[in-house]
Amino acid sequence: MATESSGPYLVAALLCEKVLQEKDETLSIIRMVDRIAVTVNALGSSETMPPTVVNLNALISLKSGSAKGRGTVKWRVETPSGLRLPDQLLPVLFEGDDRGVNLIIVLNMVIDQEGVYWFDVLLDEQLLTRIPLRILYQRIGQSG
Repeated sequence: MATESSGPYLVAALLCEKVLQEKDETLSIIRMVDRIAVTVNALGSSETMPPTVVNLNALISLKSGSAKGRGTVKWRVETPSGLRLPDQLLPVLFEGDDRGVNLIIVLNMVIDQEGVYWFDVLLDEQLLTRIPLRILYQRIGQSG
């Protein structure tokens, strides 16, 4: 692959509710997300957060620059406790210049911890960026 200063270049890496991809390959990002509040009624709820399903999309957009050839994007998730979930490997092809790749990853995760989840984006084992997602557990209302 090319050197660091010649590409490929990271254009975007984010979490959102939805990514729309039109026929002409243009993208629309709907509701960028970096924090989710899991809210429950304090009456009868646990002090610890119950398992909760989170449905999000991740967008990773790269432009080739002078890079040409195949590579592998690695998507890595780290929980607030430091546990690393299994990596997801995504093959990419760089065609040079302004050509690039857009990866849309559907995240259907069951979360059970408060804190920051980190989503790492690596290209051929080189870390490009880390995306944080803060999960807050809130018990509301009278508890007694």
